[in-house]
Amino acid sequence: MPFLRPLAVLLACLGLRLGAAEPAEVVVYGATPGGIAAAVAAAKAGRSVHLVEPTARIGGMLTHGLSNADFRSFEALSGFFLEFSRRVEAYYVGKYGAGSPQVAACFRGTHGEPSVNLEVLETMLAELPKIRVWRRHSLVRVERSDFNRGRRRLHAAVFKADAGAEERMVGRIFIDATYEGDLMAAAGELYHVGRESRAQYGEPLAGNARGDADGQIQGYNFRLVMTTREDNRLMPVAPAGYRREEFVGVLPYFTEGRLKKVFSSGTDGIYRTHLPLLPNDKADVNDTPRGPVRLSLPDLNDGYPEGDAATRTRIVREHYNHNIGLLYFLQNDAAVPEAIRADARRWGLCKDEFFETGGVPPMLYVREARRLVGQHVFTAADTTQAPGDARTRLRTDSIAIGDYVHNCHGTGRTGTRFDGEHDGEFYLDVRPYQVAYGTIVPSRTENLLVPVACSASHFGFGALRLEPIWASLGQAAGWAAHLALQTTRPVQEVDVPALQSLLHTHRSATLYVADVPPDAPDFSAVQWWGGRGGFHGLAPAGQPAPAALVGQYTAAFPGHLAQLDLPLTPELVAAWTKLLPAGVSAPAAAATRGEWLRLVFFNVRAGNK
Repeated sequence: MPFLRPLAVLLACLGLRLGAAEPAEVVVYGATPGGIAAAVAAAKAGRSVHLVEPTARIGGMLTHGLSNADFRSFEALSGFFLEFSRRVEAYYVGKYGAGSPQVAACFRGTHGEPSVNLEVLETMLAELPKIRVWRRHSLVRVERSDFNRGRRRLHAAVFKADAGAEERMVGRIFIDATYEGDLMAAAGELYHVGRESRAQYGEPLAGNARGDADGQIQGYNFRLVMTTREDNRLMPVAPAGYRREEFVGVLPYFTEGRLKKVFSSGTDGIYRTHLPLLPNDKADVNDTPRGPVRLSLPDLNDGYPEGDAATRTRIVREHYNHNIGLLYFLQNDAAVPEAIRADARRWGLCKDEFFETGGVPPMLYVREARRLVGQHVFTAADTTQAPGDARTRLRTDSIAIGDYVHNCHGTGRTGTRFDGEHDGEFYLDVRPYQVAYGTIVPSRTENLLVPVACSASHFGFGALRLEPIWASLGQAAGWAAHLALQTTRPVQEVDVPALQSLLHTHRSATLYVADVPPDAPDFSAVQWWGGRGGFHGLAPAGQPAPAALVGQYTAAFPGHLAQLDLPLTPELVAAWTKLLPAGVSAPAAAATRGEWLRLVFFNVRAGNK
């Protein structure tokens, strides 16, 4: 337009430019695993994608130190995350050999070094020319139209590069895959920050000690990657402005024996070295749950979700100063007992990880920020077992599964940093659960999906905020975007059975079935039938806890099998017949569960009545 030309000249004189990227069908903000999964799914559907990342490094926490991905059993992994982990394992096999210690340590590809995870994710994106990746571009504003009844539609998003240039990106579907929910907030969507009251969703563990709502969110910390190998060890240096006086309060914990170590896989240390260790003698180092001295700082990060860039930068710096400053103190200060100091100095940062930022991941572990209030709010009800059943309540509109615990590293702290304890901390085991489509669907915006800062209560979010689950939700968002474009319908009206069929075709589970993995020929049939309730009620409640493999990881959950080779019983035929779609008859000649299901699935897909 003619009036833009003088503005462009003025911006050029100021060293800026008004850019307009080629329109894309899908614009994804946030190259987290959820965002990458969304972009990959949309591109596989033939859609053009802009994947916009505010930092210089894609991959979110999977490439920023969180290498021990949170899941309970391998049977819960499917879709994009399973493909990613298999590629990580293949990397180690190709580089070190199938029988190498590195392959064993990568734990079927789920425990890759950050640099390896980054290389794999970069490769997955490079394979799809429909995706254009924009790094170092932060959201400035969105352009939208508002309609009657509170509905709205996004037309474009404007991003600012680190160099100062702005890029206006036009899209038909937008996906917010940031940990913070920045695009969602800019769009004017409904969201929540903090803890709800117990009364709001009927959650016994919600709210503060009195059960009331507050603005507290779960604590953050850095996920450090460290090693004891001298040839790769980089000793931390004191942060700028380091003051030892800030850390002397930790000394009584060691002199009085309340802490035995600095680094430990248990609760007798501060820096938790996750087990199993990573390949090449590295450890994913985290905050120690319920430990006396913590790396997470829930008393500092409440202002982060709604904070501007300066506020967020300050909060990140405060966490860096604590996480690295405390370590420097424990490794070097003469007041620390010699045995403790010497043991702490066995560990250092890795020379071959995060070398641009001195061995420390540039991204803070933002466990929770804004949370969408969407079409379905994921709460404790979503992980509650069905009456008398081994399984949790059925969600026929499921688009993803999880099997991790409800967990929170604390939302506040009583006392000082070294004299008190975290408030709001919980860890609650549950059985595998489903995630409804409405969890990623906003109430107002017709062309926005939110798979990461998704719709959940604070308690419910504690079971969803895991990279494998976020990747599944992102994958579902990518395919949902494709369907919305294909039908020219709002995302609120996406055909969920059609979405589920696409997910099953691409080996993403919508129900936990331990004995029919994603590569199995019957996977799609089993997932479809499970969505109709076919595997609920096959095993009673009261199943034993799954056997431990190592650390937080377990064998498959008992009572979650299809057992397709078992013979049919009259009782099961009667129950399954009631679940058949209208017009579909029960097979007359089937001896086993599998034969019955294959015949039904074939007839449904072929349109036979």
